[in-house]
Amino acid sequence: MNMHHEMSHDEIARARLVALRCEHRDLDEAIAALSAQQLTSSLALQRLKKQKLLLKDQIARLEDEITPDIIA
Repeated sequence: MNMHHEMSHDEIARARLVALRCEHRDLDEAIAALSAQQLTSSLALQRLKKQKLLLKDQIARLEDEITPDIIA
């Protein structure tokens, strides 16, 4: 029996969120490693930090999308 399961919008968003968090963590480690080097390119470091901030914004948007609005 072939069970075909399509992912819901929430499941897709949650999977994307996991991937973005992993990428954000990897960038954090790359920034730390680059910062520790003596001959660090400030331009490369700035680009990584900017990319990390963009990921943080994407993560925040996805979290808002997944979390239901609760009006008390």
